[in-house]
This record gives sequence, C-alpha cells and structure tokens, in this order.
Amino acid sequence: MGRSRGTWNTKGTWLAGAALAGVLALTGYALLSGDGGATNSPAKGGPSGSAPGSASPAPTYRAPQEWSEPQRWAALPRGQRTDGHGSAVGFPQTAEGAVAMAAAANTTAVEDTKTNVDEQLRIYRSYLGAADQSAQNAEQIELQALQTDKALARQMGVSAGQPLPPGAYVRSTVVGYKVIKKAPAEVSVWLLSRVVQKSGETAKEHGSYSRTLAGAQWTDGDWKLTGAATERAQQDAQAQAQPPMAAPGDAAFNSAGWTAIREAS
Repeated sequence: MGRSRGTWNTKGTWLAGAALAGVLALTGYALLSGDGGATNSPAKGGPSGSAPGSASPAPTYRAPQEWSEPQRWAALPRGQRTDGHGSAVGFPQTAEGAVAMAAAANTTAVEDTKTNVDEQLRIYRSYLGAADQSAQNAEQIELQALQTDKALARQMGVSAGQPLPPGAYVRSTVVGYKVIKKAPAEVSVWLLSRVVQKSGETAKEHGSYSRTLAGAQWTDGDWKLTGAATERAQQDAQAQAQPPMAAPGDAAFNSAGWTAIREAS
C-alpha cells in the first residue's frame, strides 16, 4: 500500500491514470481534483504544467502499516452490456449506478499494445454525453493522449509507437467514493483512485492515489459524464470540505467519509 517518492514526476505516467478527468476537461469545465482543487497548479512534489482537469496523485500521502477496517462498503452494480468500444454500459438509474459508471470511466489499463490513446478515446466515446462530443474534442483527446504515450515510451525505454516492455503497465482503479449530492437524474461524486505503474516484469510496482470530482447525468437511458453536470458538481462541492485522500485500511479513510468498493458478484 506504500508509495514510492518521485514516481509521479513524469507527466506522461501521471496523465495516463487520469483518463476521466482529461476527457471531462475538454467540455470546458475544469475539474476539482488532486490535492488542492486548482487543476493547473501542480501538487507539491508532483508534475507541472498539467492539462486542466487532470486528476493529480497525492504526492505526500503514505498509507500506514496498521489496518483499520473500512466502515462503509459497497458492491456497485455492473453494466448490463458491453458496448462496441469494449466498455461496460447500461447502469441502473440509482445513485450507485451513477457511481458505478463514473468508476468504470476512471478504470484504465495501458499495457502491452493497449495505448493511452486507445483508453482515452474509449472513455470519451462510451461515457461522455452526446452534447459534449465533437470532432474537435475527439481530436484534442487523441493528440493529448498521444503525447502521454510518447512520454511513457521514453520513460520505459522503448521507441514511440512500440508496445511497452513485457510486464509493463499503468493502471488506474477506483477504490472508494463519496457522494456529494444525488437526485434521480444527476449525481455528483468524489472518486478515490489507486494508480499503479510497473516498468517491466522484474520491476517493482509503484503507485499513488488521486481524487477526482465527477458529475453524472441520466440521459438517453444511461448515466453519462457531462460538462453541465460537472459544473454543478463543482458548485455542490464548494459547500463541503474536500475529503482527504487515504487508502482503504487507513483510519483517515473512515473519518473522511469514503465508501470502499467491493467487487460485485
């Protein structure tokens, strides 16, 4: 559960775990994320010059050795089907369904021949509301993700455009959430993610945590991420203190009000 200092000073690695935030940033609404809520200000010891809305890992957080059982657990519902892009969709019209969609949209894996471009565009096409999609936004997503892939390739010692080394990956998984406000057709929520990186089969895995604010809106029979809902989520979040990042098993996870995610059956 520990974190290796310095792992997240590489912009490419950092952005590879921030797909949800990067996609939503293109709607024109900056996200509250990372350590301070100002998305263009790098967290202490973290990367600089980040894209607006990128979820920043917690550069000073270290999980404690002692385990404290999470007080709140949830088995989020699964999507009813898989769409043509390989994403789970068709979540129930409940607050838990909205959180499940947002968590799915922030669960990514860059590994082997699967690139950050692949993951960013998949999330954009599967989870962003139709009103926020455009040819220009799709092009910007692809160009930004391509730069991330190039940075990852350099860091891992391969040529741009080549698969990552065997056993190398960057993965982001949502491990907790905190609902800010919920209604039948809209939910605002903080997501707590664990982002891990391994540069090869024999390399040590390193990781950190990120906190991202998302707004989910019920539209066309499913939950979608929209700029309008995210803007309202920002407004909702201003009335509350941002929950500090803490790993499940840390007593601070409970005091912050996070709910741990249990794998659905």
